[in-house]
Amino acid sequence: MTIKNHQVNLYSIGVSYKKADAKVRGKFSLSKETQIKLLKEAKAAGVEGIFVVSTCNRTEITGFAQHPFELINLLCKHSKGTVEEFAKVSNVYKNQEAISHLFRIGTGLDSQILGDYEIVGQLRESFKQAKKLQTTNAYFERLINHVMQASKRVKNETKLSSGTTSVSYAAVQYIINNFKDYNSKNILVFGLGKMGKHTCKNLAEYTQNKSICLINRTEQKTTKFVKEHPSIRKATIEELKNEVYQSDVLIVSTGANKPTIVKEHVPADKELLILDLSMPANVAKEVSSLKNVTLINVDELSKVTDETLAIRQQEIPVAEAIIEKHKAEFNEWLHHRKFTPAVYALKKSLETMQQNELAFHKKKLKDFDEEQAEIITSRFIQKITTQFVKHLKDEETSIPQSINVVSKMFGAELEEVHAEDH
Repeated sequence: MTIKNHQVNLYSIGVSYKKADAKVRGKFSLSKETQIKLLKEAKAAGVEGIFVVSTCNRTEITGFAQHPFELINLLCKHSKGTVEEFAKVSNVYKNQEAISHLFRIGTGLDSQILGDYEIVGQLRESFKQAKKLQTTNAYFERLINHVMQASKRVKNETKLSSGTTSVSYAAVQYIINNFKDYNSKNILVFGLGKMGKHTCKNLAEYTQNKSICLINRTEQKTTKFVKEHPSIRKATIEELKNEVYQSDVLIVSTGANKPTIVKEHVPADKELLILDLSMPANVAKEVSSLKNVTLINVDELSKVTDETLAIRQQEIPVAEAIIEKHKAEFNEWLHHRKFTPAVYALKKSLETMQQNELAFHKKKLKDFDEEQAEIITSRFIQKITTQFVKHLKDEETSIPQSINVVSKMFGAELEEVHAEDH
């Protein structure tokens, strides 16, 4: 008899806009390349399930560990943040709390701007990346599937995402609110990641500005994008300084690990509004000291609200009810998964006994009807295992204790999977 019990739990550790400002979040931000290194190291160290999400509002690691410090250490090792800094601004969730947290992220309830669904795509991509590196498992597959189902229902069945409110939308609203003649201002968008694309689309939708220029390091992407959006013109990375000098508004969404806009890029004799949507900040600190420059980061932009947020607040209970339903379904699967190995092992033990008895009576009895005896004993096995399942499903049943009893009675080799304890 062997009963394995891996003392591991599901943890979600990280920093978010709730406790950490943009500067601190920038220290813990992880590029895609760094995320891959982190996941590979975790896999090599024997972590049996882990994935990473890093956006402008949060960096979080969700995974199985004996202690959350295993995940915290990975984050601090691969980012510029320290354990001491993490302790001051961190969130650490365990098991059911971690599950609830993931559901709230995936449905927009935990977004800096309530109902912002950009995180859903980022969550999906993060999980896809982890799956490609083989750092996911059946537990995560099922959980993410339920999170995405809940997300889809919240988006379709509630008004939590009514109107258009996101950081990229807030950037455009900031321009509209601060310039009466915003349609005639020269606007430069630097960076064509998801945030840059959303910003360009929002500029096209909510303004009639025909003086929008787009620059991206990969010119091929820019060429393709402007073909689909003819009201936007493109420029090359070599023309960046010249384009900044001609601009009234610069929107930075480059998503690099270090500043892409420095003092040399900025004119000293012209008013310039810079909206930095990047995480970590991609505009050098020295730029904010220039008197002619107004620099706004993601935290300040997230304060831009409209009447749609009031509507969204009313939808929270409806969204939470949807989450509870999908959480219950996931936990039901989890509960059932706990006793599956035990039922399987019991059935195998009974079948072994059955075959031994059939073989014995076949030798002992001359006219022994082996086929009929097998049918009858198989029915007994089915009835016993069915009763055992009913017993395990009883809410007051101690599953580990029941497994122990069955193991002692039948000598079954029962193995409890680490995820099944959560």
